[in-house]
Amino acid sequence: MTTFIILPGIGGSGAAHWQTHWENEDPRMQRFRPTSWDSPELADWISALERSVAAAPTPPVFVAHSLACLLVAHWQQASALPVAGAFLVAVPDPQAAAFPSEAKGFANPPTAALRFPSVIVASADDPYGTPAYARSRARQWQSRFVKIGARGHINGESGLGRWPEGLNLLMAFAAECVPVAGLQT
Repeated sequence: MTTFIILPGIGGSGAAHWQTHWENEDPRMQRFRPTSWDSPELADWISALERSVAAAPTPPVFVAHSLACLLVAHWQQASALPVAGAFLVAVPDPQAAAFPSEAKGFANPPTAALRFPSVIVASADDPYGTPAYARSRARQWQSRFVKIGARGHINGESGLGRWPEGLNLLMAFAAECVPVAGLQT
């Protein structure tokens, strides 16, 4: 059975966020718990993610939003724990004017390819990162790139609710990442 780790960005993805809906509806989805959602510190977030991955019963699929996408890139260079894949939504540009100053420790994420399969999902009108920026990160990280149209920051304020299209993308991606038991490839 696939394990999913929900990785919200700043603020922790409130009640209207699709990550919260998915977590509440699927017991395989567990949220990682850094010390602070509002005053993020990279070392603390890396440590919290390390604990979550170590506690997972199987190599997990990350479900990251915004700042947590940058966390994944930093974490994967600091850890050797196995991960099945990373679903990265709304990758923010640390050089953009809208990038939160309290997240400056997450700037300059590694540019090397991620060591596990990944997909980046981008909106055509994300105020925190342009599609061109997300596409450049996809090339660097060797991630598949999916542009979904004008959905803002793909968060609770985007009015997506449960975001069934996103859940379908995630489940298709997870099926590619996690081999079915008993099948030879």
